[in-house]
Amino acid sequence: EVQLVESGGGLVQPGGSLRLSCEASGFTFSSASMSWVRQAPGKGLEWVSSITSGGTRTYGDSVKGRFTISRDNAKNMLYLQMNGLKPEDTAIYYCSRAGIRGQGTQVTVSS
Repeated sequence: EVQLVESGGGLVQPGGSLRLSCEASGFTFSSASMSWVRQAPGKGLEWVSSITSGGTRTYGDSVKGRFTISRDNAKNMLYLQMNGLKPEDTAIYYCSRAGIRGQGTQVTVSS
């Protein structure tokens, strides 16, 4: 059974940083492309970033230059380093693999 468990969210001031983590199990993590998606209040899902099994990274325009996705295949972990956070980054962030998401972690950017 695929399981994805996100953590690391919280309340941060504009301009601040957070690092999200996702612990994956139930599949061969090192072979999987992984993504982060988010859902802001009252809005649909937005793709944030992806990383292939080979380490190729892609980012949505709204986060490019501020967020960094990474993975540790030895630990079955996916990360999202978020810098320069803005109020519009407020959302529930989900780790995703092939359309399956975890329970999410709330990120709130507010002064």
